[in-house]
Amino acid sequence: MTLQPFLKEELLKLNSVCKDQADIFEMVYKEAFGKGYVSENFLAKIKEREASFPTGLQIGDYSIAIPHTDPEHVFEQFISVVTLQKPVSFYLMDDNTKKVDVRIVLLLGLNQPHTQLTVLQELMQTIQDQQKIEQLLQAENQRNVQAIFNGVEKISTKGEK
Repeated sequence: MTLQPFLKEELLKLNSVCKDQADIFEMVYKEAFGKGYVSENFLAKIKEREASFPTGLQIGDYSIAIPHTDPEHVFEQFISVVTLQKPVSFYLMDDNTKKVDVRIVLLLGLNQPHTQLTVLQELMQTIQDQQKIEQLLQAENQRNVQAIFNGVEKISTKGEK
């Protein structure tokens, strides 16, 4: 599976200044709603889900968040990649009593159950590679981000004909 169709250029927000999770969610929501990708309820539902099921991950030296919400609030599937100038706190997925400072947010707008698992597997390949995380943090434009995810696809299809 290729992640390219999910990486909408207008939802790749690099070196963003956001004071908290709400800022990040609102920035992505405004763009996604304006393009018709999500319902009016998307913003409230993503905040609600994050409060109940935190998405912060500590992977090696880096922390990442992968927020998402229920599929009925997504009309067109997407992955929003947000890199932050300064970290924002998210609660850990595996210990919701602890927070991590996140500089990369991969906000998922998925509406097909079979797609979600495959997309998460592809994303996990990227975020488990410390070099790719550093490349994401240093990405200067959307093409850089797409190239980083393209590299994952080449790795995952290696040996296939």
